[in-house]
Amino acid sequence: MRTLDKRTVQLGEYIVEHRSTVRDTARSFGISKSTVHKDVSQRLKTVDPGLYRQVKQVLEHNKAERHIRGELATREKYRRRLMESR
Repeated sequence: MRTLDKRTVQLGEYIVEHRSTVRDTARSFGISKSTVHKDVSQRLKTVDPGLYRQVKQVLEHNKAERHIRGELATREKYRRRLMESR
């Protein structure tokens, strides 16, 4: 198995195991978000179709919850600002 294929499978396994976002996965592996996205959305389909389907489910779930995480981040940001101004 090529090094690129190994990395692709590692990324996919990490996402499934940790239910991780593309951004969190990229941070954990020290690579760019676009590299992670390309690996798991294009390359993984040919390298390991079963794992690809699992990763796709996790990413769809993350996408569905994206607006909630954004709201929580904004709330936390303004809470910190309020605490700092006191």
